[in-house]
Amino acid sequence: MTNTDHLRPVDLARLAGVSTQQIRTYEDAGVLPPATRTESGHRAFTDAHRRALLTYRALLKGYGPVTATRIMRTVHAGDTPGALALVDATHAALHTERSDLRASGEALEALARAEPQPVPGPGGLRVGEVAALLGVRPSALRVWEEAGLLAPGRERGTRYRTYSPVDVRDARLVQTLRRSGYLLDQIRPVLEGLRREGSSEALRAAITARGQALTERTRAMLEGSGMLYEYLAADSP
Repeated sequence: MTNTDHLRPVDLARLAGVSTQQIRTYEDAGVLPPATRTESGHRAFTDAHRRALLTYRALLKGYGPVTATRIMRTVHAGDTPGALALVDATHAALHTERSDLRASGEALEALARAEPQPVPGPGGLRVGEVAALLGVRPSALRVWEEAGLLAPGRERGTRYRTYSPVDVRDARLVQTLRRSGYLLDQIRPVLEGLRREGSSEALRAAITARGQALTERTRAMLEGSGMLYEYLAADSP
């Protein structure tokens, strides 16, 4: 049985499933408190380092490596209020993301149900007109077209792009989804679903999947913050 008052880098490495070099990197980054040195110059860790490592690994799941590192570094710098402020800020950002997702879902459902609006002119709108209507650059519309999300028609002779009412609706959906953080590959099935007899099932699935991901992250953040509380409480007078 390992003596937790005298832990080697390899002991912590095995505990976390990482390399001994990673343990040294964690100490250098402030994720772990400073270790003492043996007479031969080797790092000597204790149970406090073990608890710090487990806390950091728990924080990683919900807060990500950048924020988790900042939290632990701030704790070990003696600034507990600053560390808790980082926790608060991350939870606030997640709440905002969840609120934005809910609002986007409602807006997208409304757009998906809406009938395409007529566009002026017999041949539809050109790329510059659609860009102005949506408040985006024409280059954005071309990127979406190259990704297979839009398929505007072409004028005979000039080969100018022309956007029908359905094309404009699709461009609106792409714009809304991009603002919500969706990747182009994630948007494609949404549009394909809408184009299949006007179905919005893919749209609902995308919103649901994102909501589930946020829920899982919330659970992970709660687990990490619980570990952080225990770590702070163990060192409190």
